[in-house]
Amino acid sequence: MRIFAFVLGAGILSTVPAFAQDAASGEKIFTQCRACHQIGESAKNAVGPELNGLFGRKAGTVPGYSYSPANKNSGITWDEATFREYIKDPKAKVPGTKMTFPGLKVPKQIDDVVAYLKQFDATGKKAETTPAGGK
Repeated sequence: MRIFAFVLGAGILSTVPAFAQDAASGEKIFTQCRACHQIGESAKNAVGPELNGLFGRKAGTVPGYSYSPANKNSGITWDEATFREYIKDPKAKVPGTKMTFPGLKVPKQIDDVVAYLKQFDATGKKAETTPAGGK
């Protein structure tokens, strides 16, 4: 019986991701990014490009932003895996980028920032979320 309980418990735990994404926490972590980037319906390019609709967008393509040649020619289309690698160490992922941010090193912080960024479509509108168990 103990073996069954152990196997059952191990099976349940293996289906839980290592880090749950938390958009509210990601919003707080994003304050580090706000010095250069904006997001949301009123976002504009600043020191860095606005980040609305980031995932699925080709790097170096936000209208009106002056990208480095390294970024424009990187061939990157932003998805979660690419962004996670980039945000750990931007200059290592895209040598020659203008981005001076040293990177996020804590996986949970990266997860949370991804969750926060994923909320915004290309127009800066936040996706509607339904509370757990709600309608």
